[in-house]
Amino acid sequence: MRLQVKGRNVELSESVRDYAEQKLSKLERQLAAPTQVEVELSVEHNPSIAASHVAEATIWTKGPTLRAREASPSFEASIDELVHKLERQVKRYREKRSRKEAARRNGANAAPPEPTPVEELERELRSEN
Repeated sequence: MRLQVKGRNVELSESVRDYAEQKLSKLERQLAAPTQVEVELSVEHNPSIAASHVAEATIWTKGPTLRAREASPSFEASIDELVHKLERQVKRYREKRSRKEAARRNGANAAPPEPTPVEELERELRSEN
């Protein structure tokens, strides 16, 4: 997993960057190696918004692109909530993917059996009567 933590119009301290990397490393066990994860941290400058620290994440997988956004009074709380959301999304993505692979292995996508010719069906019906 390739992780990139960046700040949008805000200078990130090393402790916040390390905290984000530590928390998001939990997802590494569930994601493939070439997966790219980008986390963007920003601050809303509107004084009427209490939850001004925003954390947004994008995960590019082989299939869908997973996104999440959280806002709270501190970056740490936003990151915690963001990771919780992403864990649920990644879990659902992996389950869906494994169900599809299992169905493919079990032959759910196999060609249906060839239909019985009409003549054979008519013979069977006559013999039953």
